[in-house]
Amino acid sequence: MRFKISPLRHITTFLFQYIAMFCHLILDICVTWIDEARQPYCTVSSDGCSPQYIIAFTGYFSAKARSLYISSALRNSGDGALEWHIVPRQNPASDFPSDFELVHIHQASPSSLLTLEDHPYIKRVTPQRKVFRMLKYIPSPEPAAPCNATRQSWQSSRPFRRTSLSLGSGFWHATGRHSSRRLLRAIPRHVAQILQADVLWQMGHTGSGVKVAVFDTGLSEKHPHFKNVKERTNWTNEKTLDDGLGHGTFVAGVIASMRECQGFAPDSELHIFRVFTNNQVSYTSWFLDAFNYAILKKIDVLNLSIGGPDFMDHPFVDKVWELTANRVIMVSAIGNDGPLYGTLNNPADQMDVIGVGGIDFEDNIARFSSRGMTTWELPGGYGRVKPDIVTYGSGVRGSGLKEGCRSLSGTSVASPVVAGAVTLLVSTVLNRELVNPASMKQALIASARRLPGVNMFEQGHGKLDLIRAYQILNSYKPQASLSPSYIDLTECPYMWPYCSQPIYYGGMPTIVNVTILNGMGVTGRIVDKPIWQPYLPQNGDHIDVAVSYSPVLWPWAGYLAVSISVAKKAASWEGVAQGHVMVTVVSPAENDVSGELTSTVKLPIKVKIVPTPPRSKRVLWDQYHNLRYPPGYFPRDNLRMKNDPLDWNGDHIHTNFRDMYQHLRSMGYFVEVLGAPITCFDASQYGTLLMVDSEEEYFPEEITKLRRDIDNGLSLIIFSDWYNTSVMRKVKFYDENTRQWWMPDTGGANVPALNDLISVWGMAFSDGLYEGDFTLADHDMYYASGCSIARFPEDGIVIAKNLKDQGLEVLKQETAVVEGVPILGLYQTPSDGGGRIALYGDSNCIDDSHRQKGNLAWSTCQQTHTHTDIVKTVRTRN
Repeated sequence: MRFKISPLRHITTFLFQYIAMFCHLILDICVTWIDEARQPYCTVSSDGCSPQYIIAFTGYFSAKARSLYISSALRNSGDGALEWHIVPRQNPASDFPSDFELVHIHQASPSSLLTLEDHPYIKRVTPQRKVFRMLKYIPSPEPAAPCNATRQSWQSSRPFRRTSLSLGSGFWHATGRHSSRRLLRAIPRHVAQILQADVLWQMGHTGSGVKVAVFDTGLSEKHPHFKNVKERTNWTNEKTLDDGLGHGTFVAGVIASMRECQGFAPDSELHIFRVFTNNQVSYTSWFLDAFNYAILKKIDVLNLSIGGPDFMDHPFVDKVWELTANRVIMVSAIGNDGPLYGTLNNPADQMDVIGVGGIDFEDNIARFSSRGMTTWELPGGYGRVKPDIVTYGSGVRGSGLKEGCRSLSGTSVASPVVAGAVTLLVSTVLNRELVNPASMKQALIASARRLPGVNMFEQGHGKLDLIRAYQILNSYKPQASLSPSYIDLTECPYMWPYCSQPIYYGGMPTIVNVTILNGMGVTGRIVDKPIWQPYLPQNGDHIDVAVSYSPVLWPWAGYLAVSISVAKKAASWEGVAQGHVMVTVVSPAENDVSGELTSTVKLPIKVKIVPTPPRSKRVLWDQYHNLRYPPGYFPRDNLRMKNDPLDWNGDHIHTNFRDMYQHLRSMGYFVEVLGAPITCFDASQYGTLLMVDSEEEYFPEEITKLRRDIDNGLSLIIFSDWYNTSVMRKVKFYDENTRQWWMPDTGGANVPALNDLISVWGMAFSDGLYEGDFTLADHDMYYASGCSIARFPEDGIVIAKNLKDQGLEVLKQETAVVEGVPILGLYQTPSDGGGRIALYGDSNCIDDSHRQKGNLAWSTCQQTHTHTDIVKTVRTRN
């Protein structure tokens, strides 16, 4: 292994435009990294290996029928020695037919599980899931830490369990700490009065006749704040109905407390579902039974102040859809994983659920509130807008465990604010048939007040406005609508990221996924095909618009994917183009009324077009080869993040690489997203292909084409990460969601696939695993679980640094420093007019999910110190 090790001063003779961009990327974006996270990997619990499976049926059957179906299916498996039994479920739902059974199968084989799924009445077999929640409250806001040079630890962006969405520890409560404390002293009213619920109370509306369910930790029978608790049910394995933690009491109080910290709907019919133990544990089967019971009881509104990234938990998601299909209006917290983007929690990220984000009392988006886009449509498509709305979730007062009031923060606080408001709104509508999950969401988002200076992936449609929602709902006529209701790529910052970059001829199509809400019925269909109608006086013929859509809308919603590109006639044109897409939705009339209801909606489109930029200014981001949980276990790129082992933020330039995208745009580069194989783009249009943290394999045709493209002038920048099979075996973990041991599908990146890609140039990454601090251009940097460069052309330039052998530390708990670890390689290909290649062994320095964001002043420090002072230093040196 031979390298030419060059001092930094020699690089200045080599860095042309593309490599200059690369070094600015490394030196200008990288920030100080977190200290070691000290929480251990998840280990097996005492009952963790219990082989329990949820057998979902195609319909509701009696207990005897369910048992017969399972017995028949397992007999047909041919495994006569198989030991199994149905796990008893002692709860109120056990007296009624059910659509699932919980079965203990000892040493179940794949063939026996497949045989179960082959039974005509069995829909799906999934492992039973344990669900944890962390209920660590913040009684009152704390002052923010001062901004200084000390490295602050920042815990992981997203827990891998479904958790409570009340706040877990002090550092999350960063946004508006000082201002919230000041406002809470200045405003004596409670949240219901701040949102003007008292206006509706004075009109005689107090939630009477509305059934609202609280799925949480229970409620004491003799709590003095509640006068209309219709039913308390226990779905856990603990023999109590009382709340031993206070979370469920607080949530119920925000919705329906009748005194002190008064709730929105004090006269509503309160149904308490205790689905979590005092040890903060639940199981999917508990939820499924409780959800079935809620349907049976004809619940109107259901609050779920929990969430997680497990949108692949099919029984749970399917049951959420069934709930809303039965007209249950579900309100759920969007998550406490902000300020990182791509952190939406399930089920709030579902289109038939009202997903709620949090703000403080100064109408600032709470730092803890999760940001969009939805990630379950990546990498092939583009995520949709969530949250739906935001409301107060910081320093809100609600009922205490036994009596009195207390303050809590989190989106689990914002969620019952909306659930209480929805309960109150339902009680104001004379014709209850008009109220359904879609019509309520339509009223809320149409009435929401837009927060200035905040984009749609942070605020959704805006701040809850109770009185305006009341006015819209009480004049409502069944109709379809769109979310967002228009596409304006010139409106910043609300339409970020779409507005952050104009479109041009030859660029990748801009894709906007719009949700169709159908207030006419739980099911509907789109008539014919949506029609694009350009406004010719407004240059609408300068753009081409294609659409894909869901022909059937269920439950209450569908999608309209709009693909916008510039027509060839506008290749050198600059200006604004407009038009609209027309969509017609029909639904069967309900209540035995013959015929159909029809609604036609327009989606206005407005875009800014510029002449096609020069090739040297166009960067293509490879999204196609970036994968994320839950389809597989892709471990965190930084192995110090032990409390958050999964990599699931989408690895998109608009989620956890958002700051990098913003930086490239500020430097004058145009960044496009490749959502297809490498064979599907014209490389002659682009100066640079950017591959970051790739996990997917490369087709042989992709490798061949890329080599040809680089020979013809395309430059390539690769940010890799660690890959070591011994370490991969070491970092397996027990997933409490799937109740299985998970082995990583790759390391931090798929290094073998990357090596296949770059081998023709005599380049390769190693299986070494390194970390440590070093200095580059007078800038302190941190190498977080990166690999090294194992092979590089002799006429290239390689930068090496002294780093710790993290692989040795992980495998043998020993510490050693390795001198001269090659981490950065720069190479000019020899072909005439050929492109340049830059390799860097670690992507963490441009990944927002590992950035230092643990205190209120982080953004200010980052902006004034890192982005200003270091830029000046780098530009001076270059």
